[in-house]
Amino acid sequence: MTTAVFQPATADTYAHQVLALIAQHRLLTSTQLHQMLMPNTPPRKIHNVLVPLREQGLIAHTVLPGRLQAHFLTPAGHQTVGDWPELRGRTANPIQSSSAASLRAAHILTGVRAHLAFLTDARARGDEYQPLDWVPEVTHRLPDTAGEDRLVADAVFHYTATNPRRLQYRAFVEIDRTTMSSERLARKLITYARFHDYTPQPVGRRGTVADQGTVLAWQRSYPRFPRVLFILTGASRTTLANRIADLRRMTADHDLVTRLSAHVPLGAAVLEDIEAHGPQAKVWTPLAGSSEPRGWAQL
Repeated sequence: MTTAVFQPATADTYAHQVLALIAQHRLLTSTQLHQMLMPNTPPRKIHNVLVPLREQGLIAHTVLPGRLQAHFLTPAGHQTVGDWPELRGRTANPIQSSSAASLRAAHILTGVRAHLAFLTDARARGDEYQPLDWVPEVTHRLPDTAGEDRLVADAVFHYTATNPRRLQYRAFVEIDRTTMSSERLARKLITYARFHDYTPQPVGRRGTVADQGTVLAWQRSYPRFPRVLFILTGASRTTLANRIADLRRMTADHDLVTRLSAHVPLGAAVLEDIEAHGPQAKVWTPLAGSSEPRGWAQL
C-alpha cells in the first residue's frame, strides 16, 4: 500500500498576486488588476480579493475621476511584501498617501495601459509575458559622465516570443504624456546613448569605451542592451507626429545617438494605436533609417 504524500500548493493566491502587483506598479485600478489577473471572469471577482485586503489594512485607495478606485499599499502592506522573492530589487518609490496617489496617478496608470496592451497581445499569441514582467522606474547611475548623472527609465520590460522561434526581448520604455517640451523628450535619447557607452572607472583612472579591460555599465544588468521605445499620448495626432519627428531628428543629428541607433533598435508609437491594434501591429516609427511603420519586435 502506497502512502499518499501531501504536496503543498505551488500557485500563489490571488491575494498574494494582488499585493505583489500593487507593490511593483505602485498604483493600480480595480479594472487593471482584473485585466492582469482574471480577465475571463466577472469583474466582481477582483473586488472579492480587494475587500479583505482593505479590511486587513494592507491596501488603501484613492478615487479618481469617473469614480475609479486606484489602490496602493499601506505601510503594513509594504512590510508584508518586503521580503517576497519576486519583488527583490524591483519596487519603485512607494506611494504613501491618497493625495500622493492622486498626483501621480496620471503618469503611473498611463504606463500600466501600455503594459496591458503588451500583456493582452502576448496572451493571444501564446508568448511569455506576465504582469510582473513590466518593471517601473528603473534607475542606472552615470556619475562620471557629462550632463545627467543617472538614467531613469519609466519602465523596463522582459518579453519572450515563442513562435515561430523562441526569442527574448528587453526594452526601456519612455511614457510621454506631452507634459514636457519636445526637445527635453528628445534629449532622453542622449542619456540612453551615454549609458550605452558608459564604462565605470576605478578611482584615479580615466578610461574609454575602447578599454577592453573594463565592462560597460549596462553589461552588469543586461545580456544585450534593451531596445528603447517611446510611447506617446495626450495631444493631437499632429502634435504627436511632430514629437516623433523630433526624436528622429535627434537620432540623425547627435553623434552619440546615431552611434546608439546603429546597435540598438529605437522606436516610437502612439498609445491609442498600440491599444487599438496591438504592439505587434505596424504602429511603430523607427527613429533611425526608414520611417516605414512596423511592429515593435521588427524595429
